[in-house]
Amino acid sequence: MTTIGEALIELLEAYGVDTVFGIPGVHTIELYRGLARSKIRHITPRHEQGAGFMADGYARASGRPGVAFVITGPGLTNTITAMAQARADSVPMLVISGVNATPTLGKGLGYLHELPDQLGMMAKVALSSKRVTEAAELPGAVSEAFEIFATRRPGPVHIEIPLDVMGRPADGLKPLPKREIAQVVDETAIAEAVHLIREAKRPLILAGGGAKGAEAALFGLAEKLDAPVVTTANGRGLLHGRGLSVPASPSLKAVRCLIANADLVIAAGTEFGPTDYDMYGDGDFVLPKNLIRIDIDGAQLGRRPAAVSILADAVEALERLKAGLGSEGRSAEGAARAKAAREAAWEEIGPTMREQVKAVETIRAALPGSIIVGDSTQPVYAANLYYDHDRPGGWFNAATGYGALGYGPPAAIGAALAVPDAPVVCLSGDGGFQFTLPELGAALDANAPVIFVVWNNRGYREIETSMLDAGIEPVGVSPVPPDVLLVAQAYGLQAERLSDIGALDGALKKARSTAKPCLIEITVE
Repeated sequence: MTTIGEALIELLEAYGVDTVFGIPGVHTIELYRGLARSKIRHITPRHEQGAGFMADGYARASGRPGVAFVITGPGLTNTITAMAQARADSVPMLVISGVNATPTLGKGLGYLHELPDQLGMMAKVALSSKRVTEAAELPGAVSEAFEIFATRRPGPVHIEIPLDVMGRPADGLKPLPKREIAQVVDETAIAEAVHLIREAKRPLILAGGGAKGAEAALFGLAEKLDAPVVTTANGRGLLHGRGLSVPASPSLKAVRCLIANADLVIAAGTEFGPTDYDMYGDGDFVLPKNLIRIDIDGAQLGRRPAAVSILADAVEALERLKAGLGSEGRSAEGAARAKAAREAAWEEIGPTMREQVKAVETIRAALPGSIIVGDSTQPVYAANLYYDHDRPGGWFNAATGYGALGYGPPAAIGAALAVPDAPVVCLSGDGGFQFTLPELGAALDANAPVIFVVWNNRGYREIETSMLDAGIEPVGVSPVPPDVLLVAQAYGLQAERLSDIGALDGALKKARSTAKPCLIEITVE
């Protein structure tokens, strides 16, 4: 007899899942019945929030959904923070949980891990939250999750299975046939956009996280239009080193000036969120009037006005626009405009942030093609303002959008397991690092060769600076960090402390050569 728990594992295998992150408990052991004999590897974090962040990092690095198994109640509520981060950044994540036995639900009888309405709670965070109450419902629930990931703006999806359902018979369950959902691109919108493009003299392109897989199409259109391309934090790595690239934040005055001087802006896969466009909260960013928006999510398009809105995947829309322009090209002095914006933005961020960006550039130079996973720490903030990464999709962090501290270490582990051939660096501050510090053990368990770089300024320095700038005496911003070298060594990791950033290059190369998780601490005055 095959149980529902075993059938779930078989269905996940059929959808190409090769890794799940989770902490087993008495409320999920039936989900583990078929796991040991499957091809799916199980990674055990030290906290369910880590499971969610690992699934997030896995998804961003691989382009495939990350999957987490968590228990009823506290296991799931621990995962909500990671799910909220995934929703903010459009990351495909499947969270599968238990829930108490069906006859007890909603009755407040005090069962272990009981919530008043677990399904209703998750429906507020997840794109979809489904409960499986019988075997026949399982293939549809799994199919719907993967259909969401493939056909619309992705994010977290939740499936829960009651304790009294997991062990029921489920013989003969098969994946549902894949539905072919052809997205019909509005020809009128394409034609209107092409007309606006032909009329423009100084076009500009904004590329966000939704354009991460569209580098060739993006560069093709940019080159044809001779248009500078501004990338948000989640779009970094696109057009690395190209003359038309402006890898700088639209929160900077220099970039805002470039946008304001354009007579047409094409925005691909960006929601115009304030953490990218107004991180200083000055309210000075003005949405361009002559704006063409491209997004896979119709609801997102409806939130910001545009001259033309194109509901489509970024690759298809950009290619259609290029094709609509035919063989015509133009000279809009794009490279010169982009160069001037880059130079002005670099000057604008000031000497302190320039030094922090140079530290990130040291990582890039020492480990070309690396994936750098950031937490909310000073060099990450600085590089989100200005930094040109050399790998599309290889720069991501939680310092924008939902902004969850502690994201970096577990997300880097997920990324390293997803792309084992790429160097993976976690760049974290000592404050955020303490949120998920125990995941060093998970890295060792999983043999994930992450290089953990801890920027140690002994506290929440960014918050302290903000308090001082606001005339507030700093309080609560100096939590004493542990000796992270001793902690790393206690877990069995090779660790090194640097007081000179000039030694970082050699330390990174040495750590990479071990092919094991390592830690480098940089002490900062």
